[in-house]
Amino acid sequence: MAPKSTFFLKALYVISWIIFVGVCIEAGGFIVNTVLRLAKPSISDKLWSQVDLNDLYTHSESDFVTVTVLMIIVAILKAIMFYLIIKVFHEKHVDVSQPFNETMRRFLVNLAYLALGIGLFSFWGAKYTEGLIAQGVTIPDLRYLRLAGADVWFFMGITLLVIAQMFRKGIELQNENDLTV
Repeated sequence: MAPKSTFFLKALYVISWIIFVGVCIEAGGFIVNTVLRLAKPSISDKLWSQVDLNDLYTHSESDFVTVTVLMIIVAILKAIMFYLIIKVFHEKHVDVSQPFNETMRRFLVNLAYLALGIGLFSFWGAKYTEGLIAQGVTIPDLRYLRLAGADVWFFMGITLLVIAQMFRKGIELQNENDLTV
């Protein structure tokens, strides 16, 4: 493999680790804040205040739980996605000389399903918060709730499914070529 390719893959590996740690911290922050807000509302104001959902909590505890659970699910799915990326790099499944293999196809399919899941829960969260805003509840922008961009996640999921199907055909051609040589 060329030195530039090796450097590029190592850089992607490091960037994936950084994003993975960040998304795990975000998911953990959402979980801790939600649990502490429900258990001891008085101390929750002193914790991580990335997203201010005080108005939502005073409006309805069940709506608060619904929105935060959707935020947590999206963050956890993102963390799982980057865990899978790190795992592929760590176990050296990225082989430029034989790119079409079943492991990479399964990896792409898993990423596609995770992206579709993130899109689904982001869309659900966006629609749910729109309904709450229509009721007069003050809620931060979807970007801060990490629920924006459902359409992008759907697009990415469908694109990855198409690429996975191309990999399936590439595996078939590669196996056929191996048998004829």
